[in-house]
Amino acid sequence: MSKTELFRSVFPLAILAGICISIGCVVNLRVGGVAGAVLFAFGLTTVVYYQLKLYTGTAGFIRRHGDWAMLFVVLIGNIVGCALMAAMIGYAQPDCIEPAAKILAGRLAKGPLACTLLAVGCGFIMTTAVEFARKGKMLPLLLGVPVFILCGFAHSIADAFYFLVSPAEQLLKGDVLVVYVCEVLGNFIGCNLYRWTLFFGQKE
Repeated sequence: MSKTELFRSVFPLAILAGICISIGCVVNLRVGGVAGAVLFAFGLTTVVYYQLKLYTGTAGFIRRHGDWAMLFVVLIGNIVGCALMAAMIGYAQPDCIEPAAKILAGRLAKGPLACTLLAVGCGFIMTTAVEFARKGKMLPLLLGVPVFILCGFAHSIADAFYFLVSPAEQLLKGDVLVVYVCEVLGNFIGCNLYRWTLFFGQKE
């Protein structure tokens, strides 16, 4: 598949996935608590049902050399989808700005290393949930989302929305990008944790 074909086939699905996750973020911000965490699952179940392209649903299934370009397109598309939703929600539902800003402040307070570790936990849960969903078992998917949220784990695409809907003066702080990149890397590690462990276990 050429780069143009890859972009055309993957990028729109990645934007839609970012929008779906952002919808989950909005309900979580407005409802909060256990209920908000449970309702967030709508975003991920929609991604799986429509077979959209989500970074944390893709990173654990990288097999071929060409998949790396696809994963990058997925990540950028997800962020674009989150940015579109952040612009809309920031204008139409400004009450979401303050709770989103608290999430961003919490991530910055923890720092890059802690956010990396929290993202590993989220990545592991998400790949496990998607693996079950691909086999027609949706319960782990419905449980996995509230579990990672209530554990305080970091989902790089959800955080893209939370960060982007936060006040500009907070978003433009120098360490925000560092923390976010650490979350992306942590998610990737978590998404591949089981596969890597199994691979090295078989080599012994």
